[in-house]
Amino acid sequence: MEQHKIVSREEWLAARKALLAREKELTHLADEVAAARLAMPWVKVEKSYVFDTLRGRKTLAELFDGRSQLIVYHFMFAPGWTEGCPGCSFLADHIDGANLHLAHHDVTLMVVSRAPLAEILPFRKRMGWRFDWASSHDTDFNSDYGVSFTKEDLAKGPTFYNFERREKQEEGEAPGTSVFYKNEAGEVFHTYSSYARGGDVMIGAYNWLDIAPKGRNEAEIMDWMRHHDRYEERAADHCCGGAKEARG
Repeated sequence: MEQHKIVSREEWLAARKALLAREKELTHLADEVAAARLAMPWVKVEKSYVFDTLRGRKTLAELFDGRSQLIVYHFMFAPGWTEGCPGCSFLADHIDGANLHLAHHDVTLMVVSRAPLAEILPFRKRMGWRFDWASSHDTDFNSDYGVSFTKEDLAKGPTFYNFERREKQEEGEAPGTSVFYKNEAGEVFHTYSSYARGGDVMIGAYNWLDIAPKGRNEAEIMDWMRHHDRYEERAADHCCGGAKEARG
């Protein structure tokens, strides 16, 4: 860690007030961006999607669960996987706490993955999560909203992620968030999507790290992070790695 200059309280206060001015600029800019987001035009969802859920088969409109707003987190979990993406899991660890409030403010927040529900549920139980998780298996939902790239997708031509053409046309999954609105007539509209680092704002742990002395302390994004039930395992590997190598 870089050695910081040690100063008097007066010098520190001057530096902090200068930084505060920049933080206020960032807050005001974030407010402007939020207003622009709310002013975005919408697209009517004409295609039918049916998902496997914990309460049976449901259409996209039924996923709203009686509310007018639906936020879907596209969790990277492909058919055949035994566990979900660690990065998506890091974000998902923040969902249940938010849902205690969002459900009472006309917002349904849930997770959707391409894997069959039977493959998803053991991992959900392992992680101890309570949020609703639906499977989009055998639908085009993930492909249509730009987070899954199957052999069939690649055969159709260039694929796109984060509103840009993907230079490497490979099979895979990607994270993202898509938002929908349902009016009183039952019509569903796509209002917003974000991808890649657009999910950072949903990760409360990062906000805490950003004010810690070492910040996020990453060589690469999330290189330190593990599934929350594997931190002790990682610590044991660091502690006993030399002994394991000697035994090997």
